Amino acid sequence: MKPVVYITYCPKCGWLLRATWMAQELLTTFTEELQGVQLQPSEINGAYKIYVNDTLIWDRKREQGFPDIKVLKRLVRDIAAPGKPLGHSEG
Repeated sequence: MKPVVYITYCPKCGWLLRATWMAQELLTTFTEELQGVQLQPSEINGAYKIYVNDTLIWDRKREQGFPDIKVLKRLVRDIAAPGKPLGHSEG
């Protein structure tokens, strides 16, 4: 079964737009490799976490910020599609 990316975000912080943009970027890059991207509003203030299946790959509080989209794509690729070239976005 293909992996699913989960983006948990704080709606009170106004991060829905960021989460949808990241979901769009991932779905565009990993068209064949992902089953989907699920957005999950969190009740925890300031939460922004990204998982591939059950593996946490980014926590805004731990990492002190949001991932650059190139970094996020590499993290997802390493789990969902090892070896897939990311082209210009890999830079």
